[in-house]
Amino acid sequence: MRGYFAIGIYGVTKDGNMGNLIRTGHGFGASFAFAINPQFRTQKRGQITMAQADTAKSGTAMPYYEHQTIDDLQLPKGCQLVGIELTDDAVDLPSFRHPLQAAYILGAEREDLPADVLARCDHVIKIPTKFSLNVATAGAIVMYDRLSSMGGFAKRAVFSRGEPQALPDHVRGTYKQRSLKKKQKLDSK
Repeated sequence: MRGYFAIGIYGVTKDGNMGNLIRTGHGFGASFAFAINPQFRTQKRGQITMAQADTAKSGTAMPYYEHQTIDDLQLPKGCQLVGIELTDDAVDLPSFRHPLQAAYILGAEREDLPADVLARCDHVIKIPTKFSLNVATAGAIVMYDRLSSMGGFAKRAVFSRGEPQALPDHVRGTYKQRSLKKKQKLDSK
């Protein structure tokens, strides 16, 4: 799958939720995880090592960053910040086209994303549910949707017992004209 993504939480209060989100992000291939204004204390050197929530010790396998404010968050060039929040103007997740380079940010337990965070977001999406979900669960759903929509998987079967429709074989494009001329020169020697 092309591109990269990161996953983070604003104002997280439960280290178990952060550990769960980091572990899930690691499983889905996140490039890094982050917390803005975390309300819990991490272990030495910023490592997330909550044994009950992150049994894979994912905090040692991918970078984890903590920032005090949204203004402290520095994203790579071209990376788009995607807020996940139940707002009236948010795009429903099933209709959202994920950016190739994205950092997803969720609100803390029992809290919405603050206005300054929403203002910084390039996109705001929502999971079309009747009420708010657990923060780690919501993050897992968004990461699954990203993988499902961008991962290059075979199309789903038309019927529940049918076979998935196989992807066609990849066909390599032809040489560009200038590359073809270079190749011909090399071949003639």
